[in-house]
Amino acid sequence: MINEEEFSEQFTKVLDTVIEAMTESPEIEPEKFFSMVCVLENLQYFGPVIFSALKVNSKE
Repeated sequence: MINEEEFSEQFTKVLDTVIEAMTESPEIEPEKFFSMVCVLENLQYFGPVIFSALKVNSKE
């Protein structure tokens, strides 16, 4: 079972990978890119909540 710290590190890596993929995609418009990056970066702050929700669901 993964702990909260490991989850946070992996979650951050995934979000960074998504942002990097978006920068390499010619289909992403700059205005939409910046808005989406803000959303993805804000998701990092919800990592503990997401971890708790996943932890509860895995116990059921």
